[in-house]
Amino acid sequence: MVAFKGTSLLALVASLLVSTVIASPLAHAAPDAAVHVKKSDLVARQSSSYWLANIKRQALTNYAPSGYKLYRNVVADFGADPTGARDSTDAINAAISSGSRCGQGCDSTTVTPAIVYFPPGTYLVSRPIIQYYYSQLIGDAVNPPTIKAAASFQGMAVIDADPYDANGVNWFTNQNNFFRQVRNFVIDLTAMPQTAGAGIHWQVAQATSLQNIVFNMIPGSGSKQLGIFMDNGSGGFMSDLTFNGGQYGAFYGSQQFTTRNLVFNNVQTAIFMNWNWGWTMAGVTINNCGIGLDMSNGPANQTVGSVIMMDSKISNTPIGIKTAFTLNPVSVPNGGGSLVIDNVDMSTNVPNAVVNANNGQILAGNRVIQSWAQGRYYNSASGRRIQGGNAAPTKSAQLLDSSGKFFTRSKPQYQNVAVGNFISIRSFGAVGNGVADDTAAFQRAMAAITSGQILYIDHGAYVITSTIVVPPNIKIVGEHWPLIFASGSFFGDQRNPRPFWQVGTPGQSGSVEMQDLMFETKGPAPGAIMMQWNLKSTPGASGLWDVHFRIGGTAGTDLQSTQCTKNPTVAHGANSACIGSYLLFHVTPSASGVYLENTWLWVSDHELDIRPYNQIDIYNGRGLLVESTGPSWFWGTSSEHNTLYNYQISKASNVFMGFIQTETPYYQGNPLATTPFTPNATWSDPNFSLCPSGQAKCVKSFGLRIQNSNNVYVYGAGMYSFFENYSQDCVYPNNCQQHMTQIEGTNSNLYMYALSTKAAINMVTLPNGNVLDADNRSNFCATVAGFQL
Repeated sequence: MVAFKGTSLLALVASLLVSTVIASPLAHAAPDAAVHVKKSDLVARQSSSYWLANIKRQALTNYAPSGYKLYRNVVADFGADPTGARDSTDAINAAISSGSRCGQGCDSTTVTPAIVYFPPGTYLVSRPIIQYYYSQLIGDAVNPPTIKAAASFQGMAVIDADPYDANGVNWFTNQNNFFRQVRNFVIDLTAMPQTAGAGIHWQVAQATSLQNIVFNMIPGSGSKQLGIFMDNGSGGFMSDLTFNGGQYGAFYGSQQFTTRNLVFNNVQTAIFMNWNWGWTMAGVTINNCGIGLDMSNGPANQTVGSVIMMDSKISNTPIGIKTAFTLNPVSVPNGGGSLVIDNVDMSTNVPNAVVNANNGQILAGNRVIQSWAQGRYYNSASGRRIQGGNAAPTKSAQLLDSSGKFFTRSKPQYQNVAVGNFISIRSFGAVGNGVADDTAAFQRAMAAITSGQILYIDHGAYVITSTIVVPPNIKIVGEHWPLIFASGSFFGDQRNPRPFWQVGTPGQSGSVEMQDLMFETKGPAPGAIMMQWNLKSTPGASGLWDVHFRIGGTAGTDLQSTQCTKNPTVAHGANSACIGSYLLFHVTPSASGVYLENTWLWVSDHELDIRPYNQIDIYNGRGLLVESTGPSWFWGTSSEHNTLYNYQISKASNVFMGFIQTETPYYQGNPLATTPFTPNATWSDPNFSLCPSGQAKCVKSFGLRIQNSNNVYVYGAGMYSFFENYSQDCVYPNNCQQHMTQIEGTNSNLYMYALSTKAAINMVTLPNGNVLDADNRSNFCATVAGFQL
């Protein structure tokens, strides 16, 4: 995500947090009385059956300094105390930072990854645990550990993903703060004074996740504690979180985010939405709170772009949702404060479903709300401003679970699988050094793994030179995003595209589960389809979690700033040395039951490993193409900087997308979108026939194309165009490109909610008219609450 002029106007750091949370972040608490415990005793106490704690470690960190260690056990390796008797702050921070990793003064790097494992137990901390870049903090999944803030705790939050220095400057650029995980913890603030304390400061961007975390805070009206503090960023995904007590369960502010399966108990305000461009909330449960969702910040000039609350339940809470939006007089901005309520149960003691900024009732509660919206709403190209009940979408039964909600499935952690059932890719001869050809080893592994086993891909850099066929009924787990490179002449011809990672062959049925993998190219691979999904699966049988596609900009790709630095001052074509792949992800007509969660398809816009992190030009043909009749689900996905389009749904049906995010390549229109990948009618590519010849702002990558499809549901979208050949002069006139979403052909039962675009003259382009940015101005983007066709 790019930094652009004016970001700070929206990134509001609330004054209440400065006084109640940021309490002398650099101060050290007084040491506890000495407690003498043998390290061997601590290691024995923290033993676990969790496979991650016991698997053989043979990671290769090829681009890190010699002797660098990826895996760190905070107890066995660094002496943290799992009994809670001694302060473990220094030990835990040493576990995270050791090895010259990317902390203060380092904006990013992918060469020093770390898994920091916390065995079962209680860890007392008196200062923040600082999460360095490219870190996964993982608690035991069988018996999640507790991180307990001491009564004397000083700092912004127990876990801090982007600290502020003494001058108020962040360690990392918030909208580029990628690649982080925190999962399997209990964070306990109850020993602290009730006037201070936060669980996690989560100021992050794409490819980040929080999962399976409980936040315990002091309950009651006097509590000023909060579970998550998010001041800004550009995410992102979080799921399976529980918040008990406190003033705010989650204090949110970010460009966009997807949150799923969050539970709030006895919180004064479950969710405070400080600002956003768009946010999708699914499966939220709110019990015994004062307010469920407060999105009423800035009544005179709303700071919230849009919120979707869907498939959720609020009970025993006086106010379900509080908003600053008003229909008459028209609240400012016109498209701001958009809200979509979809299948939310407020039938149990929720007298006010929606209130205004002064707590005046807008919508009565004590009922199930099937469909209600406020904001700009469109039937085809005809729009109006609404605040009220809305015809519920006709939902395809194929996309729903047994309770009538859109299907979801959390990332499996296999905590009950014995370590002996994990089979390392190294056992099949894979080298993983970024040089050796590991194609044959991977094929041997795919053929050999049996039911009940899990293929474990140790961290490394694996060069693959022909198609890997992933058979049905296999599970694959990566160790901190091992790099899987498409390389060589086999993938060299865009006139003959070939699958790189092929999930099933047409006609096959079964299940495939994959998680924590990174797919890249090593040099140009213009004929590579990075993942082709052919497999037919029943709902829930297959899925991808935290699987990402990253083209260029990092060590080992040979597509870095040394080869591909931008050159906007000269009119140019595409540098043949800086071409990525043909297509990142293809859901073929034979596929069904595809489930993606927190997947980022990113063509690098800037360097991550070579200072000064220059912007680069990488030319990748296409993003995500869906041609399946489904069902298929895409929760919390992003697709950015692809040449022709970022998302395309073509001759498909039964497709659900729950917040999608895109960016147009920064170099366009120098060259145009038709360079270097020639549009191919066989692949239903855009031909840009709607563009006058040579009009640079028109021949640009589409954020989303939908053609000849039905039963398509887009629940949240943010599609942004920030540049014209690296100039941002078009951002505030909102005319960086002509078209962002194109709908063509014969389509039916198409619904898009909370759709935001930036600097596209036409938000939605239709055969019979367009949805205009100028009619739907929001806080930064243009936003429509709903569109249906």
